[in-house]
Amino acid sequence: MFVTGIRKHEIPQGGKDGYLNRIPAVASLTELTLTAPVTFFIGENGAGKSTLLEAVAVSYGFNPEGGSRNFNFSSNNTHSGLYQHLTLIKMPARPRDGYFLRAESFYNLASNIDELDRDFMDPPLLKSYGGKSLHAQSHGESFLALAMNRFGGKGLYILDEPEAALSPTRQLALLRRIYDLVKNGSQFLIATHSPILMAYPGAALFLLDEAGINNINYQDTEHYQVTRSFLENPKRMLKMLFDERD
Repeated sequence: MFVTGIRKHEIPQGGKDGYLNRIPAVASLTELTLTAPVTFFIGENGAGKSTLLEAVAVSYGFNPEGGSRNFNFSSNNTHSGLYQHLTLIKMPARPRDGYFLRAESFYNLASNIDELDRDFMDPPLLKSYGGKSLHAQSHGESFLALAMNRFGGKGLYILDEPEAALSPTRQLALLRRIYDLVKNGSQFLIATHSPILMAYPGAALFLLDEAGINNINYQDTEHYQVTRSFLENPKRMLKMLFDERD
């Protein structure tokens, strides 16, 4: 555990970041205690989970568009100012490794890696990503290559919707990689919609919704319940969904 808490300070209503007060989960946040090496932030689209995760990453020193703390490229400045209103509660031990994976700007990250290695006959940076350009792989392959090769352990890894390009089988592979890295002293903060990923044993799940940010059990999540109901009887679910009398 490198980060054990997230504390939010008051955001002025009239300032440029005042709109953040209209996101219930952000507005209600005062202090969040993290107790597990794997923490998931879940919720509907627009609930604020990516906004919060991004702010935590930037507050820790990561580039807003992703990468390690050594990356400083900027393609499109779209991150919020929430990071300026956060204080992270840290343990004395510092991570030896760290990475912020932001699914929506992963293409920009891959391009920056290629750019940094462009003038080398034997690209040194790509070696840590498996030796192959992330652009030369499928979206899902490049996501998994990042986790399998670049994540070295004893690190803080902040992942925003890592399942975006992964098949169910590859999500299981990512789960195993997370397990191995946690055994090697790593911590994960993950925003996700995947009921596969959030099944990680012993993980803490925080639901962001109109009620704020609250702990939730895996079986109580809408992700689990809807997926289970559909898989148990897809014909019934589809019949209800396509009922023209509704």
